[in-house]
Amino acid sequence: AANAMLATRISFMNDIANLCERIGANVDMVRKGMGTDDRIGSRFLYAGCGYGGSCFPKDVKALCHTGRKNGYPMRVIEAVEAVNETQKEIVADKLKEALGAELTGKVVALWGLAFKPETDDMREAPALVVIEKLLEAGASVKVYDPVAMDECRRRIGDRVVYCKDMYDVVIDADALAVLTEWKEFRIPSWSVIKRVMKQPVLVDGRNIYSKDEVIAEGFEYAAIGK
Repeated sequence: AANAMLATRISFMNDIANLCERIGANVDMVRKGMGTDDRIGSRFLYAGCGYGGSCFPKDVKALCHTGRKNGYPMRVIEAVEAVNETQKEIVADKLKEALGAELTGKVVALWGLAFKPETDDMREAPALVVIEKLLEAGASVKVYDPVAMDECRRRIGDRVVYCKDMYDVVIDADALAVLTEWKEFRIPSWSVIKRVMKQPVLVDGRNIYSKDEVIAEGFEYAAIGK
């Protein structure tokens, strides 16, 4: 129940973020406002490209299964899971919006593979969904993660190009997407990145950058709920 509650907060904020995009609002402002209410608090209110890992997906599924088994569908929790599965596709959708639905010949660089920083765990990671969607659309995918490269290779083999660092992966890329908020990704040299990319397109799947700053550096920028 505890993990399902935390997952609910994440899916709720992702729903709010997707609505924000459609009405011209900023999910960061909504999050800050909500967080000032001490009945709610500020934790687990960050929008992004979905949750993964071992605990949240497993426990949400288990609670849904327990409800169905006992003749009581857990409608809220089932919706939490459905929202999260859709949210994992949002980065690929934004890349298609920026580059065109037909991605044949396009090169997409990914920063981050693990479901969260400080782990190589890729169980239920949004990166797996994004990679599949991009490959299905004909894109070539280059990846870099500080610790999860071996795990990615174990899971999907050589269907993507594995790069040595965060700058190597963006060379000749048509777009860059951030899927894990590792510390080393937070303060990049945008001038270097722009110089080596084919197109300065950035999709920030974890909302870790300032929109104004990145646009000022000459990038086309898309985030979640902004």
